[in-house]
Amino acid sequence: MKSRNNRQGIVLVHTGEGKGKSSSAFGMVFRAAGWGMKICVIQYIKGQWQTGEQKAAEKFDNIEWHALGDGFTWDTKNPEQDIKTSRSIWQFSQEKILSQQYDLVLLDEINYCCGYQWISGQEIADFISRHRPPWMHLVLTGRNAAPEVIKAAHTATEMAPIKHAYEQGIKAAQGVEF
Repeated sequence: MKSRNNRQGIVLVHTGEGKGKSSSAFGMVFRAAGWGMKICVIQYIKGQWQTGEQKAAEKFDNIEWHALGDGFTWDTKNPEQDIKTSRSIWQFSQEKILSQQYDLVLLDEINYCCGYQWISGQEIADFISRHRPPWMHLVLTGRNAAPEVIKAAHTATEMAPIKHAYEQGIKAAQGVEF
């Protein structure tokens, strides 16, 4: 593995209406873990329910996992609490990035927070531009990525749906969606 002094970190944004944003990011998490990199995963939305990727991450001693959200925000009954939770997670994320302990940080579903206007895209972009260590890889996922965040990224991918099993009455499948 390249030393931090010899590595160019990459900021990646995965956004769009299609499936695969978090799945792609988790692929990078496990790829980096395989190379011995230290990873921090911070989940903004999904809450405390168990997922296959979290269970797999428990098998690695170089992946730190934080599922901190209140659950799926589109079902919210308390938007003020969602804002407070998102701001708290954003503060925690900044602390983890500033600690310089990690080679890769995943901010899973943070883009939703921009879409709901709970955290401004400009605030995130400014932090990335000013404070992300140049050797650190940073991945931001979720629908509605702010234009400022996309501009601050090195790579941005928009997932576009063509068709989805849910449209055919098939519910979320264990091992595929969670």
